[in-house]
Amino acid sequence: MAVTVRIPTPLRQLAGGAAAVTAEGATVGGVLDDMERQHPGFKERLFDEQGTLRRFVNIYVGGEDIRFLDDLDTALETGQEVSIVPAVAGG
Repeated sequence: MAVTVRIPTPLRQLAGGAAAVTAEGATVGGVLDDMERQHPGFKERLFDEQGTLRRFVNIYVGGEDIRFLDDLDTALETGQEVSIVPAVAGG
């Protein structure tokens, strides 16, 4: 299934400067695997050494945080939008 992946500014250099790309996958995890295949380096920026999504990386499907859905197993439909959003801290 083809979905649109919105890429945050700090990761755009991995996708040739694109703000959004198309990726294939039935789940969020599958889409991220396809992103790594197309644009090597994505997974090491999103996942820690144990293969867990880094705490400061938020991924949304249709505006919903995947942590409140089925995490990386969240099912996708063709045409959906997946957004990668780094956490922002400050004070």
